[in-house]
Amino acid sequence: MRAAAARDEAAAPAEPAIALSGITKRFPGVLANDAVTIDFHPGEIHVLLGENGAGKSTLIAILAGMQQPDSGEIRVRGRKVRIGSPRESLALGIGTVFQHVMLVPSLTVLENLMLGRPWWRPLDRKGTLARFNELSAMLGVTLDPDAPVGNLGLGQQQQVEIMRALWRGEGVLILDEPTSMLTPQGVEDLGRVMRRLAGQGIAVIFITHKLREAYAFGSRVTVLRLGRKVGELPPERLKALDEASVTQEVVRLMFGTAEGHGRDAETLLARGHHRKAGRMDPAAPPRLLVEGVSTHAVSGECGLSEVSLAVRPGEVLGIAGIDGNGQKHLAEVLAGQRPAVAGRIAIAGQDVTRDGVPERRRHGLRYITDERLGEGTVGPFSVATNLVLKEIGRPPLWRRGVTLWDRIHGHAREMIRQHDVRTPSERTPIAKLSGGNIQKVLLARELGGEASIVVFNKPTYGLDLQNIRLARERIAAGAAQGLATVLISTELDELLELSDRIAVLYCGRVAGIVENRGDIELTLGRLMTGATA
Repeated sequence: MRAAAARDEAAAPAEPAIALSGITKRFPGVLANDAVTIDFHPGEIHVLLGENGAGKSTLIAILAGMQQPDSGEIRVRGRKVRIGSPRESLALGIGTVFQHVMLVPSLTVLENLMLGRPWWRPLDRKGTLARFNELSAMLGVTLDPDAPVGNLGLGQQQQVEIMRALWRGEGVLILDEPTSMLTPQGVEDLGRVMRRLAGQGIAVIFITHKLREAYAFGSRVTVLRLGRKVGELPPERLKALDEASVTQEVVRLMFGTAEGHGRDAETLLARGHHRKAGRMDPAAPPRLLVEGVSTHAVSGECGLSEVSLAVRPGEVLGIAGIDGNGQKHLAEVLAGQRPAVAGRIAIAGQDVTRDGVPERRRHGLRYITDERLGEGTVGPFSVATNLVLKEIGRPPLWRRGVTLWDRIHGHAREMIRQHDVRTPSERTPIAKLSGGNIQKVLLARELGGEASIVVFNKPTYGLDLQNIRLARERIAAGAAQGLATVLISTELDELLELSDRIAVLYCGRVAGIVENRGDIELTLGRLMTGATA
């Protein structure tokens, strides 16, 4: 993976493609960017790293024309500019690929690339096809221009997004968390594309949470913390350090002495670690049994087809797969939010197939959704109210229909203390909290009481390294206490660290179940793309 050759060629030219000087942006109660000064050079893959809230997203929004700085200066190829809109950003040669695919699945590749043209101009298929072929050669990819985008894999859809971002000959490409839903092979393919673009003089800005990718692909690494630029590793320094040294340096910059709590990089990232043997007894009867379960899917969804799984007390069963292969249906059918049209679900031997959410909660099943705001919590409601949402009307916090607010707020303060939720008070609307703190509230709510089975759907998605580590420790601790755990994740490192076995979903079916031991990454990657193990 190491991009040493690319780095040797990445001598920064005198004039940056983009130069940011003293960029400051304030929101009510938050200093998002604090006098940030960064240069982005042609021919480099410039990695931006930082915790949630470090200021990366605001900085990218400013470059994409979606936010304007309160102060500071932006220069594009030496010329001072104001980027007042996304259209102006594109006109300045800045293309942005956001984390979530923004293509129209029912249209073909070529039709998606034609979108956004002035309505009064006739569609130019011949010209569009010529530019498509030119970009395909530049990126080194092979795509069918007439294939519906909805039929493409996520890696291929991302290639189309990159084409669209470079359509007008942009000299700067911003990639916001582009590997979060890719297979290991897809990550390698993207790395190859980024290197080709950098080799042709394009400035690539690569935002990621994954330090391994920063080391593998980056020509230069900049670290943000609390809105400030706190350090930079230029090409010559990156070439002089091995991966472990780069990781230690970046973690030190991201968290400092206090924030890192004395953890070294290996502890913080759990790099290369596999699940340690827990209390799971392979001969014990399953606490959760799924037999031949299928679900109904509307257009654009991937339902389940004859899925069978078993999870024992103390076991973590990982669910791998490229996002969109039935993971959401699996989580919801287990939680009781979605009916099964065929098959059977049993908890501790008791059939719960037709039971809803309340009945399954009484059987000890808990569900932590990937949609923290909207499905998992109610944004305008206080932290205290969100902590008891699923217990409304039940003692001891309610008595004969009367809400005992003093008890609810007292309960919330105790949960906030135990789970280190960073909030001004228990009365603060939960939408004002960071993603990591919202996740702490969900964990506090779902893992207490009589929980015996927990279903996690992408529990660390979008979190920074520190909160990822805290969430993973909580999952491992629950399994050590005997919880039967289903862990749905698109992060292979996470599944390898926490799971006893890993099942792979492909097109709504279980493509295979692999014991978590040895080098299984390539096996999982093949299963995730529909190949046999």
